[in-house]
Amino acid sequence: MTLLDTSIPRVLSIAGTDPTGGAGIQADLKSIAASGGYGMCATTALVAQNTRGVCSIFAPPTKFLEEQLAAVFDDVTVDAVKIGMLGDVETITTVKTWLAEHPVPVVVLDPVMVASSGDRLISQDAEQALRELVAQADVITPNIAELAVLCESNPAQTLEEAHNQAAQLAGSTGTIVIVKGGHLTGEDAGNSAVFPDGTHTHVATARVQTKNTHGTGCSLSSSLATRLGLALVNGNNELNARVLTNALAWSTRWLNEAIIAGEVLHVGSGQGHGPVDHQARARRLERAADTKPWEHLYAAEELTGESPKNLVKPAQQKSPEPMVTPAGPWTAALWEATGDIWRDILDLPFIHGLGDGTLDEDLFGFYLDQDAQYLAQYSRALATLSARASSSQGQVHWAAGAQAAIVEESLLHDEWLAAHPAIPAEQGGIRRGAPSAVTMGYTNFLRATAAGEDYVVGAAAALPCYWLYLEIGYRLLEKTHEEHPYNAWISVYGGEEFAADVRRCVAVVEEAFEQASPSQRVAAAQAYMSACLYERDFFDQAHRALR
Repeated sequence: MTLLDTSIPRVLSIAGTDPTGGAGIQADLKSIAASGGYGMCATTALVAQNTRGVCSIFAPPTKFLEEQLAAVFDDVTVDAVKIGMLGDVETITTVKTWLAEHPVPVVVLDPVMVASSGDRLISQDAEQALRELVAQADVITPNIAELAVLCESNPAQTLEEAHNQAAQLAGSTGTIVIVKGGHLTGEDAGNSAVFPDGTHTHVATARVQTKNTHGTGCSLSSSLATRLGLALVNGNNELNARVLTNALAWSTRWLNEAIIAGEVLHVGSGQGHGPVDHQARARRLERAADTKPWEHLYAAEELTGESPKNLVKPAQQKSPEPMVTPAGPWTAALWEATGDIWRDILDLPFIHGLGDGTLDEDLFGFYLDQDAQYLAQYSRALATLSARASSSQGQVHWAAGAQAAIVEESLLHDEWLAAHPAIPAEQGGIRRGAPSAVTMGYTNFLRATAAGEDYVVGAAAALPCYWLYLEIGYRLLEKTHEEHPYNAWISVYGGEEFAADVRRCVAVVEEAFEQASPSQRVAAAQAYMSACLYERDFFDQAHRALR
């Protein structure tokens, strides 16, 4: 599936407003657009609020709400509806009656009943009317306090308790209940889908220590409605567990990234809860799609290569202290030039998820499949370098690396991939067994550089795969334990055996720089920087895959 042949779901938000843009229909419309839909809205209440709280609420006559709904449905096919703040019995009844008479494929209800502070937001008779609306929805997304009210119970203290309450509610209403872990405690703030038959699936995500949580409930429910609508308008015939789980996984990942990025918005005085950055994922993908030539390719004209200080353009951010120290001044200059790229890599959602263990298996499987594709070609580049090396040390190192890429390291991928069957195309369009554009670009660059450029250039291009992998592996290894889902992979790339290979590689590259001419050194430094950027994109590509 490509963007050209993907139908765009038309998603209607029925909710209140937020003039500061962090919650309500303003957040809904941003979430719908960010999640791949066309957003529409019908306003139930005009709310004067900001990041510090609600000042006042004005509810327009329900007749005007009916006129808004009629204006939409008379002219537009609605693929999904998200329901937010309704406020009173009359408004709830109006929406309930309208949707009964105008059925849509997906209805996601965010039952706005209780604030995060625990304050009740609607009257008791409205609560009862909202309980009746729950049974009409396909999915509901209550917070922990709202789930307790709907179940007429005390708020859950653990995820297991919340699952039990949700199973009770789902069983009695026939509605899928999303349990949101953000209001619980613990490192995992993920979301669970609890189905009417009592089963559930969980999407883990790391808890973010931040005050930027204003509108997260609105945003998740709107995104989920959009991703469900997207699945249904593009060939899925029913809202089953697989479709729901895939949609919840996408929305959870998207919102987690938006929460992390919310701090840079600087919206609000800081005394309340700031909004999330709904466009964080879009901005990341926009940067990834930028086709401007890399800056380091321009800088070569100003460099002489006569000394390490005149080898490569310095980074704006300082590189961390490496676990494997440079073998001399040339590799020291290369490491220092990596600072900006290093920070970019550590900030990637993939690295965060890999480190805290919340990375979904399908994304890790995609990554490992691409790593296997990469190793098959990287081994050929290393074999070429072995044949061209002028020293026995270089010949032995590159030859051993080529063998390891084919045999030892590939075994880990083969064993993991064999235990996790390929993802069918209808579950997101991701297949295994072929290189992505990023993988193919990187490996073609390495093979062409190893064979067609001076030896030092090919050697420098091959170095980041050793050095950056180890440095990242070392840092991830500090977070792992025996129960960590990716401990086996991290232990290989952060272990001492691989570290010994990296030290040899750094020494071989240092030797090649010492023997090279000044112009060759500059070209080699360029190749090293290019390979570092390919490494960054290689790590990021699982989160770019169209799902």
